[in-house]
Amino acid sequence: MTDVRQTDHSSSVESTGSTASTVLARLFRSEQGGHEQVVLCQDRASGLKAVIALHSTALGPALGGTRFHAYASDEEAVEDALNLARGMSYKNALAGLDHGGGKAVVIGDPDTLKTEELLLAYGRFVASLGGRYVTACDVGTYVADMDVVARENRWTTGRSPENGGAGDSSVLTAFGVFQGMRAAARTQWGEPTLRGCRVGVAGVGKVGHHLVEHLLEDGAEVVITDVRADAVDRITARHPRVTSVSDAQVLVRTPLDVYAPCALGGALDDATVAALTATVVCGAANNQLAHPGVEKDLADRGILYAPDYVVNAGGVIQVADELHGFDFDRAKTKATKIYDTTLAIFDRARTDGVPPAVAADRLAEQRIADRTPASEWLRPEGPA
Repeated sequence: MTDVRQTDHSSSVESTGSTASTVLARLFRSEQGGHEQVVLCQDRASGLKAVIALHSTALGPALGGTRFHAYASDEEAVEDALNLARGMSYKNALAGLDHGGGKAVVIGDPDTLKTEELLLAYGRFVASLGGRYVTACDVGTYVADMDVVARENRWTTGRSPENGGAGDSSVLTAFGVFQGMRAAARTQWGEPTLRGCRVGVAGVGKVGHHLVEHLLEDGAEVVITDVRADAVDRITARHPRVTSVSDAQVLVRTPLDVYAPCALGGALDDATVAALTATVVCGAANNQLAHPGVEKDLADRGILYAPDYVVNAGGVIQVADELHGFDFDRAKTKATKIYDTTLAIFDRARTDGVPPAVAADRLAEQRIADRTPASEWLRPEGPA
C-alpha cells in the first residue's frame, strides 16, 4: 500500500504541489521508487516539518533513523528521505536483520529549531504508524532526543541506558566500518589489517572519531578533516600523530591508501573519483555515490569500493538489538559479521564481473524478494 498523506495538525510541508508531484513521480514512475508509504508531517505549534518514508516492510517493521537537517528546500528533504529509506532496506537486509527500511527527516536547523515540544510532536507521528516504523538517531539527533521521542511511542530505539536503551549507536557503526575496511584490506593487499596504511577520514564527528581510534589501534597512519574545527582539535589534541588538512577536496588529493567518507552523502562525485589517490574507499557516510555510474568509474580506476550501507550497518544492528533487551556483546558479535558479508560481496563482484555496489544490491534485493528470515539467510561462513 502506498500512502502519501498528511496527518495531525498538518496541511503539508511548504510548496505542497511541487513536492507532492515529485514524490508521486518517484513513487509510481521512477526505477528508484517502490516505497510503500510516505508521510508528510507538520505541527504548527512546535514548528515541526518532517517526512517519514517507508521503503519496504517485506522483512519486518521498517527501521531507520531520524535526520534533523537544514535542507535548502522541501523537495530536497523529501528526496533525501526517499533515498535514505531505500538504503535502509538494503542495509537491514545485508545486516541480517528482520527489518525493512525507513527513514525520517526533520526540516530545519537543529541548533535553533529543536525543542522538547517539537520532538514530542514528532514522536506522535511515529506512534501514528502503529509499529510499521521504528526510529533511532541520525545526523542532527542524539540519544537524549530519542529519550524524548520515546515518551510518545514505544517504537523508538537509540535511547539512553537509563531509559532502557542501547545508548550511542555510533560506537558499533564505527566498529562495523572498521570490519569492512579490514575486509577491503584483505582483498586489496592480502592481509586484514590497516597497519602501515595511510587512511584519510573525512568527517570526525559521532562516528568518525571512533573510527580513528580503531585505525590507530591497528597501526594505521591517519589524516583527518572536518568542517568543524573543534571536532578536528579534539582528535589532534588526544593523538598528536594524527594530521589534519583543510577540507575534503584537499584530503582526496593527499597520498592515501584508504579514503573514508564519514560525513554527509554524495561524497563520491565525478571530480572526487578523478582526484582520488586511495585505492580503497570505505567509510561511514550514507549514499556516498553521487549518481549512478560512479561505482563503475571507481572500478575502472582500480579503486575497491566497500558499499556504504554494508559497512556502516553496525549502528542499526545495535539499535535493532535494543528491541529485544539490549546486550552490547551480542550486538558487537553480530556487527563483527560485517567483515564476512563484505568479503562475500567482493567475491560475488569478481564472480559476476560487476562493481561491489552492484553485487551488494543484488544480494539485498534477493533477500528482500525472497522474504528470507535472518535465521535462514545468515550462515556461519557468511550470507547464504
